[in-house]
Amino acid sequence: MSDLPAFCVYRDFPPEAGKTVQFDRHYLLYAAKGTMRLQAAGRAWTLPPARAALIAADAPITLDIATTITCCSALFAPAHYDAPAEPLRVLDMSPLARELILACRAHGPDAAALDADGKMLFDTLYMLATRAAAMPNAMWMPVGQSVPVQKALTLTEARMDEPVTFSDIATAVGLTERTLARRFQDEVGMPWRDCLRRLRMIRAVEALADPNRQITQIAMDVGYSSSSAFNSAFLEFTGQTPSTFRAEL
Repeated sequence: MSDLPAFCVYRDFPPEAGKTVQFDRHYLLYAAKGTMRLQAAGRAWTLPPARAALIAADAPITLDIATTITCCSALFAPAHYDAPAEPLRVLDMSPLARELILACRAHGPDAAALDADGKMLFDTLYMLATRAAAMPNAMWMPVGQSVPVQKALTLTEARMDEPVTFSDIATAVGLTERTLARRFQDEVGMPWRDCLRRLRMIRAVEALADPNRQITQIAMDVGYSSSSAFNSAFLEFTGQTPSTFRAEL
């Protein structure tokens, strides 16, 4: 591993499911193109180009990459940079932060040294990332602890484009509605209906990262019968309309 104070990894990564990674540096994980999923500490996040994850050194995470992504991530040596306040924070990337991390591409791990301008670039990026991490992104999905709840979440996500009911899911996992409802509340801290809504919004965020997909089609793909209903739900959940969110990507 390079002994540089900081460096950038910029390259494409092919699809891969359930890959657990861990680094000896603090890590700003960012996809310049495409979307990946990150799981850690009982939660899962989607990382489109508008979002990044600040991960402390030695903190393990699990990644799922559905389609090829272009990764542009910065790694910071603990000897030169204080540890983040939390092992993992998912944060919204401001336009300035995005420009800075893309500028870091010139400073790869194979560089002989990091000059003063490069060090200032990484210092500013890390400062912005740690400040943004104080207001973490709330678009996370809980991960079930028991097999029935994990299976219920998987089935819910697979059938979100259908008029699926809680009764259908309970029957499929072999539990009564009352028992499954209690397990959802105990394990993920929210009822199944809220989980379904979150899953739909997360899938929509992933889809909006693809400029070739029409918003009307995305609405139907995640289970909404009309664009107006989808727009309203997306605005309530993210604070932006789907078209505004896509424009910021």
